[in-house]
Amino acid sequence: MTHGDGQMLEERIAEWRSYVRRREAIDPADVDELEDHLRSQVASLEEAGLAEDEAFLIAVKRIGALDTLSDEFAREYSERLWKRLVVAPAAEDSGEGRREALVALALAVAAAVAIKIPALFGVTFDTNTAHAGGAANESFYIRNFSLLVLPFLAGFFAWKRKLAPRGRYWLAAPFVAAALVMNLIPFTMGGYTESLAAIHLPIALWLAVGFGYAAGAWHDHDRRMNYVRFSGEWFIYYALIALGGGVLIGFTVLLFSAIGLKVELLVNNWILPCGIAGAVIIGAWLVEAKQSVIENMAPVLTMLFTPLFTLLLLAFLVTMVATGSAIAVDRKVLIGFDLLLVLVVGLILYAISARDDRTEPRFFDTLQLILVVCALLVDAVALWAIAARISEFGFSPNKVAALGENIILLVNLAGSAVLYARFVAGRAPFAALERWQTAYLPVYAVWASVVVVIFPFVFRFQ
Repeated sequence: MTHGDGQMLEERIAEWRSYVRRREAIDPADVDELEDHLRSQVASLEEAGLAEDEAFLIAVKRIGALDTLSDEFAREYSERLWKRLVVAPAAEDSGEGRREALVALALAVAAAVAIKIPALFGVTFDTNTAHAGGAANESFYIRNFSLLVLPFLAGFFAWKRKLAPRGRYWLAAPFVAAALVMNLIPFTMGGYTESLAAIHLPIALWLAVGFGYAAGAWHDHDRRMNYVRFSGEWFIYYALIALGGGVLIGFTVLLFSAIGLKVELLVNNWILPCGIAGAVIIGAWLVEAKQSVIENMAPVLTMLFTPLFTLLLLAFLVTMVATGSAIAVDRKVLIGFDLLLVLVVGLILYAISARDDRTEPRFFDTLQLILVVCALLVDAVALWAIAARISEFGFSPNKVAALGENIILLVNLAGSAVLYARFVAGRAPFAALERWQTAYLPVYAVWASVVVVIFPFVFRFQ
């Protein structure tokens, strides 16, 4: 931070103090305590790569739950910041912002080009297995798609966060290792271990990207939580881009078909794969560029869907007990249950990320606890069904992968349930729950790596 930036921050904090002190009965000591918390939040967000004014606004928003006037100040200040970000960027910031946009665009184009480079060697994106080589091409892209895209996202963060050269070597290491594993192991085309490796590799590499996002300080719990927030916002942006792209592709096919031209081949082999790859980088840049304005998008969706998923799981458990029906264990059901439990963990994470750890327990915390307990019961039932299936029919790659994932989620949910219950009862701080979640993130990466690297050998590449 330059001297000028520091002076601007002090002016903003002074403005905030003046605003908060309008409450006649407020204790100056309380204002000092809030200011210390505000400065800590600003410093943490600036370390994560946000601009000073953006970091200041997010910090004020986060303490808004503690102080009504701070919340009002944040709303007024965000209106001014929205105009600066969207309508008329300030002259002093436009150069750096334009440079970042150009770098993001260049990396998005590079990712799109990388998807098509294998075509120079006869490996096309066409997944039609009816022609010669179609199955081999499909197998190549199943195994390598994330390796052709995520390195550019990691590069974006390494550039933006000014990652040290040594840190860049550490960041590149998992991608190099993954490329060797995915292309040297003799997978059976279309086999279970190949599919499992393709599903779990993006999980491991996404967490590897987090090392670049955290500027190499992946051990820092605050930076891990910031990466969790980023991941939620990125997912929302990517989904919106995908919806817009789907509409664009639909109209492209419609317009050209109106003049007798079929462009499905162009769409399937060029527009679709290149768009999927490039949108990964563009979505990340949008989150970084506009984070302060829409920072609460994921938490808002969390508050909307938490009660709905709680009702869903309660209805499922009650119906299962009332009817005496057991879970039918097959591949689709296993995947569905795992996705549901991962979604529940995601809802917990984003609710935690939006909450100030100094506020008292609220009704929503109790609702979150009910959701966690319901998910824990569903996970236990699923584990019982998987274990019974393995006992009856033996081991298979899918069953063992589902068993491991459900055990990992069970431990996470059990720890979350205990810590949530202690917090709601006033026996433990909320920060303990937050640290439990951020400390648990590497477990997912380790398990995903085991599935990618160890499973093919254990199950003989089937």
